[in-house]
Amino acid sequence: MHRDPVIQLLTAYRETNPAEAQVADRILALVNSRPDCFDRTCRPGHLTGSAWVVSPDGERHLLLHHRKLDKWLQPGGHADGQTDLAEVALREAIEETGLQSLKVVANHRGVAVLDLDVHDIPARYAPDGSLVEDGHEHHDVRFLLQANADESLCVSDESHDLRWCTPDEVAALTQEWSVLRLLEKARRRLDR
Repeated sequence: MHRDPVIQLLTAYRETNPAEAQVADRILALVNSRPDCFDRTCRPGHLTGSAWVVSPDGERHLLLHHRKLDKWLQPGGHADGQTDLAEVALREAIEETGLQSLKVVANHRGVAVLDLDVHDIPARYAPDGSLVEDGHEHHDVRFLLQANADESLCVSDESHDLRWCTPDEVAALTQEWSVLRLLEKARRRLDR
């Protein structure tokens, strides 16, 4: 089955992070019940992949200012049918940052997933008030990626800005709990 690899990935994460069983089970329920879970048309939600990008020394973290959501976030996006969510995270990070030197950093047990999150995406409306996209959920599987911080950044049309930040700068730019949680988890994985 095309969903087996993501089920294995989520199960491995759940086993090594028992305190996060509830969110893992919620995403697993979507995957097990919806063959179309990799498609952005799947409702009430669908799978997405995102990347927490760090410099080789682990001291700098890459954030983008998301154009539609008007928030400082990590790169990421829709699977669009791709069933390898690590590849989705890599693809989105390359598209949204221009970085080419990205690589996945797994934990000491070989688990690549850094974090899981289910969050609401608000409905979007055209200037005339017509519905462009209904509100839905992103079932986000997040990976830690490392990149050469000296490589040139390229702000995509999906963002207003893109910058390398120290942990203190991350905390100054956003109070989004899931972003701060990613920062802390990345620092723990890198032992910083």
